[in-house]
Amino acid sequence: MRLPDPHRSRVVLIGASRYSDPALPDLPVVGKTVTDLAELLTEPYYGLVPDSHCTMLLDDGDLRTVGDRLRSAVAEAEDLLLVYYAGHGLVAGRRHTLYLALPDSRWEAPEFNSLEYDKLRDAVLDSPAETKVVVLDCCFSGRAVGDALGGEAGRIDQLEVTGTYVLTSAQRDQVALALPEEEHTAFSGRLIRLLREGVVGGPELLTIDDLYRRLSAIMAAEGLPTPLNRGAGTASSLALGINRAFATTAGPELRRRHVDAVEQGKAGDWAGAAEQLRKTVDEQTRILGAEHEDTLRGRQSHAHSLGGAGSPVEAAGLLRQLLADQLRLLGPDHEDTLRTRQFLAVNLGEAGHREEAVGMLRVLLADRGRVLGPEHPHTLRTRHLLARNLASTGAREEALALLREVVAVRERVLGADHPHTRRAREDMAGVSGVREVR
Repeated sequence: MRLPDPHRSRVVLIGASRYSDPALPDLPVVGKTVTDLAELLTEPYYGLVPDSHCTMLLDDGDLRTVGDRLRSAVAEAEDLLLVYYAGHGLVAGRRHTLYLALPDSRWEAPEFNSLEYDKLRDAVLDSPAETKVVVLDCCFSGRAVGDALGGEAGRIDQLEVTGTYVLTSAQRDQVALALPEEEHTAFSGRLIRLLREGVVGGPELLTIDDLYRRLSAIMAAEGLPTPLNRGAGTASSLALGINRAFATTAGPELRRRHVDAVEQGKAGDWAGAAEQLRKTVDEQTRILGAEHEDTLRGRQSHAHSLGGAGSPVEAAGLLRQLLADQLRLLGPDHEDTLRTRQFLAVNLGEAGHREEAVGMLRVLLADRGRVLGPEHPHTLRTRHLLARNLASTGAREEALALLREVVAVRERVLGADHPHTRRAREDMAGVSGVREVR
């Protein structure tokens, strides 16, 4: 099971919410349904394709334009092709051919002004895409005759496309397309909810088959028409999205693994911690998203562990990238952003760039004092690190002055025997050349 390649995939969303024929009532909810679905399918992390690979044809009554844009997207798709339609479904002719209504379609003669499903089917067949998914959310709006989407075995056969998964919203005619007080069509609204919220207890990735089974259960429980499906080949196993509910259950476990790895590093096994954190970050990125705060913290700990393992240059490079993301996503005063700045300065110093580290720590000390207060433990830690780096550059007097401040505050706030207080006294003794006797 895998997600489609977004750069080799295409999505086409067709919807008709307004109709010129009085016999075809307008369907206002179709507009929001199509636009919300487009937003979901083009989300940077959870979506299927970038904006440029999603063709939305909403209330476009020109059959030629619809056909041209459809064929263009169909020809470009190499991995996944997803074609979706919402609107009125019409049937005509002796064969009860299915037509997908457009704004200028006519109830009595859809053959000349509607998108014939067979033509859509042929266009999809011509696509080089490895997997093709067709989703039809349409009905006969209470006046239709025939049963092109009927429940008899084999009636959905006319919709089947070789190598394609076809999903339809209903099995019978006279189906209400939307329920009162709902902002989407009944079928697509529940599909949108599944994509937005996920399936509790479901797999990490949701296939079209997963969505079909869940939709069928939901709609049957609500007394709504149950969908039909038909799959061919491996189309049913391609994932159409990440299960967002899976992330809520996986998140705590990934946080536990993060904490365990950090403790492993503190115990002295920095190399082992770095490897465990690398694996954790990979999973956080895949499950929670690259911009989730847990993922950002995982990247921070991973980079810091690399520094502890003896690779400060690599650590500093990763921390610079992380800092740019945190400034954009969290802001300059967020504690995680401030901590990354400190870790970056530490690793720059360890890599031999003491002057740059000192400059960064001076600015960070002012910012932490402003945000947290001058006696906050994090502010004191920054002052301590600044003193150590200053001592390494030969600025011993300034380093001693800072260390005296750190010792005085820590003795008052933490106590004389606290490990942080003792470490500051030891560093002060080392800088001054006077051995501490206690």
